[in-house]
Amino acid sequence: MSIDPLERDVSRAIRLSTQGHSCVRMERDGRVLVIDPGSFSQASALAGAEAVLVTHHHTDHLDLGRLVAELGASAVLEVWGPPDVVELLLDGRHALAGRVHPVRRGQRVTAAGFDVQVLGELHAQVHPDVPVIANVGYLLDGVVLHPGDSFTLPPEGVDVGVLLLPVSAPWLKVAEAVEYARSVRAGAVVPIHDAILSETGVSLVDRVVGGLCSGTYLRLAPGEHLDVPA
Repeated sequence: MSIDPLERDVSRAIRLSTQGHSCVRMERDGRVLVIDPGSFSQASALAGAEAVLVTHHHTDHLDLGRLVAELGASAVLEVWGPPDVVELLLDGRHALAGRVHPVRRGQRVTAAGFDVQVLGELHAQVHPDVPVIANVGYLLDGVVLHPGDSFTLPPEGVDVGVLLLPVSAPWLKVAEAVEYARSVRAGAVVPIHDAILSETGVSLVDRVVGGLCSGTYLRLAPGEHLDVPA
């Protein structure tokens, strides 16, 4: 199913689908990029992937064993992430060194044909007693923003087409998600980071966040995709 809330030409659109929790799959011209394949994401999320972006090392965003196995099985797969993610992936696996790349705020890379801007640097605070770790957000082709576990804003002057919005986590309130979405002012808002919600909780969050945030709120069902004009 194709959805285009932006009402623009989609001849070279990015085909975006959610893969469980914070994992998102993006496809264009036969090339596949996956963001945050973690322990709650679908087993098939990495099928055919050429590039993986990891926002931070928490297991719900990085299933270390599965990603290492995919790197071993695919000669073309490359991974980008904060330095601590790279350390985990390369621990004793020197053969992977040329395909696992550290990134920091302000960098710009090309992954599976997508232009990727690296934003932010820290995970949102969970609790004052919990150390704050590295977390980067990714802006793809200037239109799709995945903030990881943060409220990182896009660069000034950038009109985000799709915000992948975390809606449930130990570190956020629904009100904060709404205010973040309003600050980004994306054309469309796709909820992510929701594995800990019950069916009732999903319905409640969608009603509240969808009713209050700016932009078209779209929950993508399994097998459903969003065509995003680049």
